[in-house]
Amino acid sequence: MTVKRSLSFTDRHSNFLDEQVSKGVYSSTSASVGAAIEQMMQDEEARQAVLSGWAEDIRARAAMPRSEYVDADVVFGGVLNDLAAATRR
Repeated sequence: MTVKRSLSFTDRHSNFLDEQVSKGVYSSTSASVGAAIEQMMQDEEARQAVLSGWAEDIRARAAMPRSEYVDADVVFGGVLNDLAAATRR
């Protein structure tokens, strides 16, 4: 199904759309706007997938017993020592 809409664009956006159509990148302004919306939809799906993965990771870490925690000094100790040495130079 196709739905007709009235859209307004800045001069910059309108010129870009016209250029893309004149170059043959898109068959029409509607096709170029449709492609942009499809890209936005794909970007949003990817963003949601990343956020979902982060949420799962956070939940898993929150459920981890404290005995499995890694001490921050162990994880970052070498880097902190390197930074301290670099600032003493």
